Amino acid sequence: MASPLYEQPISDEALRPTHLTIDRDALRDNYAAIARHVGGAEVMPILKANAYGHGLIEVARVCEELGAPAVGVAYLEEGIHLRRAGLRLPILILGGIAAAQIPLFLRHDLELTASSVDKLNAIDGCASELGMRARVHLKIDTGMERIGVHHYSADKLLEASLNAPHTDVVGIFTHFANAEETAPTELQLERFLEVLRFYERRSLKTPVRHAASSGAIACCAASHLDRVRPGVVFYGVSPTLDPTMATALGVRPALSWTSEVVFFKVVRAHDPVSYGSTWSSDVDTRVITLPVGYGDGYPRALSSRAEVLVRGERYPVVGRVCMDQLMVSIGRGTAYNGDEVTLIGRDGAQEVRVEAVANWAGTIPHEILACINTRVPRVYVDGGRA
Repeated sequence: MASPLYEQPISDEALRPTHLTIDRDALRDNYAAIARHVGGAEVMPILKANAYGHGLIEVARVCEELGAPAVGVAYLEEGIHLRRAGLRLPILILGGIAAAQIPLFLRHDLELTASSVDKLNAIDGCASELGMRARVHLKIDTGMERIGVHHYSADKLLEASLNAPHTDVVGIFTHFANAEETAPTELQLERFLEVLRFYERRSLKTPVRHAASSGAIACCAASHLDRVRPGVVFYGVSPTLDPTMATALGVRPALSWTSEVVFFKVVRAHDPVSYGSTWSSDVDTRVITLPVGYGDGYPRALSSRAEVLVRGERYPVVGRVCMDQLMVSIGRGTAYNGDEVTLIGRDGAQEVRVEAVANWAGTIPHEILACINTRVPRVYVDGGRA
């Protein structure tokens, strides 16, 4: 019996025209630029949320090729996916853990975040039962109030870690709540350094110290310590709406998002476009339709706010963004079915950056990247070749 239609393989020629292009050379260059900026500190790229939309496994392979000391992800399943794909480099799970997950961490050789004495004891106990050793990073809360033991009571966790016979403490870290702002970051860093004096007072070797995410990498050299954790900036995007923070580091966007024209029509003056009839033109205008929408992660908040590039010219998205389609008014401009349209990226002298898209949507660059759906195909290029 033949397989159902949806189980049949799809040829490359039949794939939808909307896709992401990921430039692996840009990732390599960005890693090198960050490493230069932080001097002797190690660089641990953060690959959570499908590597900020760039593709978890493919980006991890680039990191392994570059000799990264480790990568960081948010959840257990992300780490398991990497192990099942054959990645062998150290993987730190940055988020909170449930006790039932601990055996899976150990069996897949994943590094855990120990955020309390109870969590540490549970990890050590599980390692003992399985006859294994756990590798953990201690999490210190210096002002984020998310996970981690408070800085003013951290000694209890550090003391407990010295008495966990089946656990190797390989790192200790904190996270900045306002990494792009000097004063609050310096305060949190001061609190973290005070916690670390625990080891100095006991003449003990300090585990690998890390605190700096993208914003602190750019703005607070004192926070670089032994290791930095570049997230969005590793992908060439600023952690703020101002792209100069990224360009000052010498990084460039690794991702572009394109679609193509699948329909063209002339819309008469005052005839509304899309759901809710929220937009119309005062004059006759040419409108093109693209096969991409909020179901792909192109935010509905961009309705009648965003711009795209067609033949090197900027044109506005008009009417409400639909789940699977959106419309663009090109006025008296020219476009044909099959023409490429750039949602994020460069076309000639014009560019639409992620930071601009985030500004139009009223959010941050991280969310734009992380929300690009996995139904959008990813194409990876090296030296300009797919």
